Amino acid sequence: MDEHRLGLKPILRSVWAPTGQPLVCPVHPRYEWLYIYAFVNPETGESRFWIVPTLDKQAYQLVMAAFAVSVGAGDEHHVLVVEDNGGFHVPASQGHPPGITTVRLPPYAPELQPAERLWKLTDATVANRCFDTLDEFQTVLGEQCAWLETQPDLLTQHTLFHWWPLCGN
Repeated sequence: MDEHRLGLKPILRSVWAPTGQPLVCPVHPRYEWLYIYAFVNPETGESRFWIVPTLDKQAYQLVMAAFAVSVGAGDEHHVLVVEDNGGFHVPASQGHPPGITTVRLPPYAPELQPAERLWKLTDATVANRCFDTLDEFQTVLGEQCAWLETQPDLLTQHTLFHWWPLCGN
């Protein structure tokens, strides 16, 4: 599991262009943000994405509860969530939802986080574009996240590190 901030500040990427042709990418930087919470199983490519307006303790707790429900976590089905050391990764007062256990990665080690590699894929449809409103941006981003949830092979290619422990189920 990881989070990613995106918004109306443009993401600029290199693109190919015919020789001698100038490239024009309109930008209108504004500082309005959305956050993607993403969960991925590197072995199967199964994923869940949530787009939320804030990145804080309350949003974390709500997304973690929604994730638990979406994967059927409970007394009979346990899910291990690997996360970074975000200061907002604080479970509710009663703890994480039943069936959810978290493991924290060492500080400052994004290269160990498989979900960190999802951001290049989520950004693909919003890079080099200028959006008029955050709602328009959210629509495009939401369509990309929904599409990614249907692409387990693609997600496995990006997230299954050679050293990742396999469960075999």
